[in-house]
Amino acid sequence: MFPSLKTLRARARDQAPGRQALAARARRVLALAEEDVLSVNEIACADPGCPDVETVILLMRARLPTRALTIGKPVEAVTDADIVAADEGADP
Repeated sequence: MFPSLKTLRARARDQAPGRQALAARARRVLALAEEDVLSVNEIACADPGCPDVETVILLMRARLPTRALTIGKPVEAVTDADIVAADEGADP
């Protein structure tokens, strides 16, 4: 069963510093340009074979298609190596 909207909003608020820190690390690890944009979100995944929670880093690079890097861990557990591996495995 999924948590209530109130619970999700509270968790998102509590996670904001962790998401911001991960976004800064991802920006450095992926050598993004100043005009490139990314967003970091943690989502619940109900699909069979999917981890309960995964982190999605959405990359919006100038003049390139948007890419989603999916990491099967919560935000606070994502490492720099996870970011690199997700980037190498993401669709171009």
